[in-house]
Amino acid sequence: MSDQNNSQDKQTCGYVSIIGLPNAGKSTLLNALVGMKVSIVSRKVQTTRSRVLGIVMQGASQIVLMDTPGVFNPTKTLEKAMVTAALDALSESDVVMHIVDPRPSDALARNKIIMDKLPKDKKVILALNKVDEMHKPDLLDIAQKFQDAFPYERIFMISALKKRGLEDMQTYLAGAMPEGMWLFPEDQATDIPMRMLAAELTREKIFDQLHEELPYSIFVKTEAWENFDNGSVKISQVICVQRDSQKHIVIGKGGARLKAIGQAVRKELEEMLETRVHLSLFVKVQKNWALQAENYQLMGLDLPE
Repeated sequence: MSDQNNSQDKQTCGYVSIIGLPNAGKSTLLNALVGMKVSIVSRKVQTTRSRVLGIVMQGASQIVLMDTPGVFNPTKTLEKAMVTAALDALSESDVVMHIVDPRPSDALARNKIIMDKLPKDKKVILALNKVDEMHKPDLLDIAQKFQDAFPYERIFMISALKKRGLEDMQTYLAGAMPEGMWLFPEDQATDIPMRMLAAELTREKIFDQLHEELPYSIFVKTEAWENFDNGSVKISQVICVQRDSQKHIVIGKGGARLKAIGQAVRKELEEMLETRVHLSLFVKVQKNWALQAENYQLMGLDLPE
């Protein structure tokens, strides 16, 4: 009996890469499983630029989830770095989760770019997301089509936004983790430095408020972070854009837009840090920021050769 209990208490730990097309719901799923925001979410596709780790505990199992940028056919330098980061995660994971928005009639054809890259030598599961927006017969039909096209070990039907179907998925993932010591403290939710997460929150709020007006050519970096004796925090960030016209859009008339963005970021940071936050935002035109290696390092990406 003693040996059996010891066996049941053995720690397991492994990596799960979450891969999918842009806007399939990867970041929403990661946040739902972790139980807090560790990856930003917006209506804009390709919002996630680098791999984001989220750590989930279930019993003696530690599940390290890797949210990855959406996979598509890249043309620009930054896009190539993002897709490379996503595909590299496949080889680094113990389990691959292919997340799919099944609503488009051509969902299978759209996902071929990913299915051609899925490994055959490890566990690959399919997560059909946003299923609350589909009729069950249509959903069963698309699930069968995906299963016929690739030998998924399991298929889960979920709604990441409404947190439906996630318990069964998490239980499966916990059971699929290989035996091994935990890689992170059990109360740690992510490995992202707080300075980087704060910059990502600002980028999220910019996309929220300027969804139509602003392209992707924007980069946010936290330049200063000061902790005061009273527990409050002073943060200074620079928003880099590529053209003067973009700078005017972000600032807005009389600085109104930048003020609104700052208020939204400050509110979320104060909830996250549970302390008062003093936030200063500056907008700077930096035409070639997307070609500078140091900016890729801040995003956790490698500059493509």
